[in-house]
Amino acid sequence: MRKMRCYPHAYLLCTAFTFFSLLYVYSQLASTLEDRDERSGGGRISGSSSHDAGHTLRKRPGVLGLRDREWGQNRCKSLSVSYWNPYWRLPADDVCGVNCLLESPLGEKLSSATKEPKNDRSHLAVVACGARLEETLTMLKSAVLFSRKPVHIHIFAEDDLHYGFRNAMEMWPVAIRTRFTFNIYPIMFPEENASEWKKLFKPCASQRLFLPLILKQVDSLLYVDTDILFLRPVEDIWGLLSQFNVSQLAAMAPEHEEPRIGWYNRFARHPYYGKTGVNSGVMLMNMTRIREKFFKNDMTAVTLQWGEILKPLLQKYKLNITWGDQDLLNIIFHHNPESLYVFPCQWNYRPDHCIYGSNCQQAEEEGVFILHGNRGVYHNDKQPAFRAVYEAIKQYSFGEDMESSLLQPLEAALQATTHSYCGRSSHLFTKRLRESIRLV
Repeated sequence: MRKMRCYPHAYLLCTAFTFFSLLYVYSQLASTLEDRDERSGGGRISGSSSHDAGHTLRKRPGVLGLRDREWGQNRCKSLSVSYWNPYWRLPADDVCGVNCLLESPLGEKLSSATKEPKNDRSHLAVVACGARLEETLTMLKSAVLFSRKPVHIHIFAEDDLHYGFRNAMEMWPVAIRTRFTFNIYPIMFPEENASEWKKLFKPCASQRLFLPLILKQVDSLLYVDTDILFLRPVEDIWGLLSQFNVSQLAAMAPEHEEPRIGWYNRFARHPYYGKTGVNSGVMLMNMTRIREKFFKNDMTAVTLQWGEILKPLLQKYKLNITWGDQDLLNIIFHHNPESLYVFPCQWNYRPDHCIYGSNCQQAEEEGVFILHGNRGVYHNDKQPAFRAVYEAIKQYSFGEDMESSLLQPLEAALQATTHSYCGRSSHLFTKRLRESIRLV
């Protein structure tokens, strides 16, 4: 009787084993067929595959290279290093997306160059196109001249400028070159509308919008325009990252301190941040947070990530913006004000802060930390005080005594500019500079 009672138990166990074996085989077969269908379909997402796929702003390409590494690598061999293919566009079989960029020779260079070591190195980025070589080198000179901690510099430039940058910076004295490392990259815009992005406002200025998507291995970055001069070490503004709260992911200065002379609050035809907007000439970014954030917007009820929001934002506002990528940043942070840290005007001191009388209170108290010579004032006679600072740093030779060869000639030159409004505030330009020289 005991043997007969065992038979039903054995039968049930065998039946269960057979059922789960068939279920496993079926799931493996279905997975294989799905992979084959995706490859034959070029990675396209059907409209009925998911709720999200039906929304054009949320579509993303399938990354088949993750399932078939060899196929993905072969697909990327023809990638041009002159363009960056964004992940908002569904790639055809012969076009590489952003993952292919990272597997291409340029992607290997980006990855190896930008993996951050566990140290206090800051990352500085600049974009140079056209006749900006000398101006950019002068900016970089000011950055390394006063910094006491290592800086890694990311230079995005047109191809014909690469040799000039490399040749000049490699000729700087060894004592200076130990303070920084650098990499030079080509200009990279979304392939489908590259010319539109490149011509937005100043040549290549909108490249800064794509830095979080290109420099994926960089956690944080300080972007500056070419017409910036550091009067204080780079690591000092880098330290502002530690003041971000949990929601803040970027930092900029106000466009204006005085609303009566503000541009955005009087003329803008689009949303902007705060009362007077922000200026993007000096922009500190926690790029990890930027990449992870889903941004509120006025184009859809769906929140969008950084790479998803840029193209539709340009398409909606391109006829209403004047200052290009800066306007797009103002629109983004208008809808996401909690994400922006606003630093004082002394970190981005421009002619607007003195041509109508001094209106940067923080600079009055502590001096100018970063000088921003926009409107071409380094190269004309409209604001001689700004030009005097630029010429002094440009003409200074590494290794010379900075007190006698930089500071004293600059102070003498500034004395001749007191006929202008900014010249009357020129003591603010040397107040912090003197301290920076003393501490080097």
